[in-house]
Amino acid sequence: MSEGRVEMLSLEKTLELTRELGLHEPQARLNVFRTLFRRPKTAKAISDLLLSLLFEAELDHRTRELVIMRIGWVTGCDYEWTQHWPIAQQIFGCTREELLALRDWRSAEVFDDRDRAALEATDELLDAGDLSDATWARCESLLGTEASVDLVASIATWQLISKIARGLRIPLEDGVDSWPPDGRPSPAEGEAAG
Repeated sequence: MSEGRVEMLSLEKTLELTRELGLHEPQARLNVFRTLFRRPKTAKAISDLLLSLLFEAELDHRTRELVIMRIGWVTGCDYEWTQHWPIAQQIFGCTREELLALRDWRSAEVFDDRDRAALEATDELLDAGDLSDATWARCESLLGTEASVDLVASIATWQLISKIARGLRIPLEDGVDSWPPDGRPSPAEGEAAG
C-alpha cells in the first residue's frame, strides 16, 4: 500500500471515533475516512452528506453510480474508481460494459437518454462549474426536479471526494488493484501527480 500525504488513523481509533459520533461503521474501515477522521467533525459532515445521497436521494442508484464513475475517470481519481467499480456492479445494477464505456460515453451505445442527460450534466459541471439551461431542462424532463437536484448535489459531492482523495494522496485499500478491470489509468491521473 502506498503512503498518503497524511498518516491514517489506526482502524481501532477510527472505529472508536465512529461509535462516539454515531456514524456508519463500514465507512470507518475505508482509507478515506481513516484519513478524514484526523478531523472528526469534517469526517462526520462528509459522512452525513454521502449517506444522505446514497440512501435518501430521489436520484436512482444506478444513475448515481454512473456519475461517480465518470467523475473518477475524468478527474483521474483511482481511489474513487476502485471504490465504486465493484459496488456499482454488485449492488447498484451497472454492467461492466457500461462502466468501461464511461471512458468515452458520447460514442457508446449502451446509454439511454436518461443516462446521457446525467452524464452531460456531469461533464458540464466538471468542465464549467455550471449547467446550461438546456442541460438542466433535459435532466428535469427525464429525471424529475428532485432527482435533478440530487444529481447536481451528487456531482458536486463526489467531485469533492475526488479532490480529497487526490489532494491527500489517499492510498488504495489493501489488496485492491489500480484502475480495474484492466489497469488502464485515466489520462487525467498523470496531471494530478505533476
